[in-house]
Amino acid sequence: MSLKEAIINGETSLGIEFGSTRIKAVLIDRRFETIASGSYEWENLLKDGYWTYNQGDILVGLQAAYGELKQEVERNYGVTLRTVGSIGFSAMMHGYMAFDSNGELLVPFRTWRNATTGAAAKELTELFQFNIPERWSIAHLYQAILNEEEHLPRVDYVTTLAGYIHWLLTGNKALGIGDASGMFPIDEATHNYHPTMIKQFDDRIASKGYPWKLEDLLPKVCLSGEQAGELTEAGARILDPAGDLQSGIQLCPPEGDAGTGMVATNSVRKRTGNISVGTSVFAMIVLEKELSKVYPEIDMVTTPDGSPVGMVHANNCSSDLNAWMGLFREFSEAMGFGADSGKLFSVLLGKALEADPDGGGLLSYGYLSGENITGIEQGRPLFVRSPESNFTLANFMRTHLFTAFGALKLGMDILTENEDVAIDSILAHGGLFKTPVVGQKILAGALNVPISVMSTAGEGGAWGMALLASYLINKDQEEGLDDFLEQKVFKDVEGQEIAPDAADVRGFEAFIKRYQAGLAIEQAAVEHLLENGRD
Repeated sequence: MSLKEAIINGETSLGIEFGSTRIKAVLIDRRFETIASGSYEWENLLKDGYWTYNQGDILVGLQAAYGELKQEVERNYGVTLRTVGSIGFSAMMHGYMAFDSNGELLVPFRTWRNATTGAAAKELTELFQFNIPERWSIAHLYQAILNEEEHLPRVDYVTTLAGYIHWLLTGNKALGIGDASGMFPIDEATHNYHPTMIKQFDDRIASKGYPWKLEDLLPKVCLSGEQAGELTEAGARILDPAGDLQSGIQLCPPEGDAGTGMVATNSVRKRTGNISVGTSVFAMIVLEKELSKVYPEIDMVTTPDGSPVGMVHANNCSSDLNAWMGLFREFSEAMGFGADSGKLFSVLLGKALEADPDGGGLLSYGYLSGENITGIEQGRPLFVRSPESNFTLANFMRTHLFTAFGALKLGMDILTENEDVAIDSILAHGGLFKTPVVGQKILAGALNVPISVMSTAGEGGAWGMALLASYLINKDQEEGLDDFLEQKVFKDVEGQEIAPDAADVRGFEAFIKRYQAGLAIEQAAVEHLLENGRD
């Protein structure tokens, strides 16, 4: 009854996150527990050389995920969802969504997955003396300028996917600082776009004669805890076409999935870190001081409350592993004993613990797309073995888990070995950790650092976004996000830490040498196998 009353009175917060394969909506109460959820499966597609999602699917998925959540509320609590206390949207960071003055999308959404901006990223990194990754919005914009794309004179607004959804539902061109830091470098002192770099960019393109300045195109930067708009009447109808949801609900700043991962793992204090595992994998380490030099493998972004973060982002992680799981599922069904996904993952991932420490000499690259950390421009999933390799199911599964963290390992070594970055704790989250122990143990061995998984690990980014929405309306005056999370949200949350096993560490070190030596094989596959695999 108390939950029913909380729902009716709007003592709840809603988070909706657009992940790479799933859109998820989560409704939480004031104890930060999930009381309803909904989801929608979707998939990116390669169109005209760019990884993208159809604009229509964005709205279909948003409405489907919210609609499923709304049905669950009605089914479990006997009430129609008409209001919530606060709402927040998050999505895959980076990418390029460019609109004209009428709000029309000028080119299909270019996602973080595109490795098409190498020239732009290199030029801007040299210009700013600040690492500009290929995924960042400014790299996409500048590459379009280098390509002399015809849409550029008509650009009126550039944002991320989360920023687009927020704008659509509130009319406000705003973005949380964490997501904004994946569009353009942030000045830590002012918590706004870096003014010197803005001027450098405008000066660089002045001869083009575009009718805009960069600052006019970018969304307003907001910190966590700030109100970033209200749900408009039109926005309420978009989110809930049935017309039950009321307008006027407060919205917190929209964030990227990196920011929600930090929040969902209580990793916004300095010397803490988290690793988010999904289609891509990224580690976020909250830094005590700036790095000594520019590293192309390390993105400098921020927490949702503005602290500097060293981010190691690998484009590929679990997609190829999932594809192999699909193959094993087909086999089990063909044999007449089809297994559900939970059982399949539990059994097959568990085999990895029975493997040779180094994976038996096997090698794979789960590169469905290009990989920035290793300099591979296009995706060619690849599995290789020598005649002497120990080709067993256990070694096969261990190798695919190892390679999921291969590129991440190379980036993390820069922070820990080159820069002596101190890390007190790393928390991991993502679907891979729903299978107990295995992924956590492999990751601890790969990075040679204790890895914790909390009981909330399966909640993911949508829950993290709901927490940011809750922070907007439930924080005490002057209460920082770090204190809010530590003292309220995670006060009684249990976690399990696994320390690195010496045999796993040695095994992964042997594997990573093989992985680095074999990159020439992956490059050859890019050069000699067409993208569709056919002549």
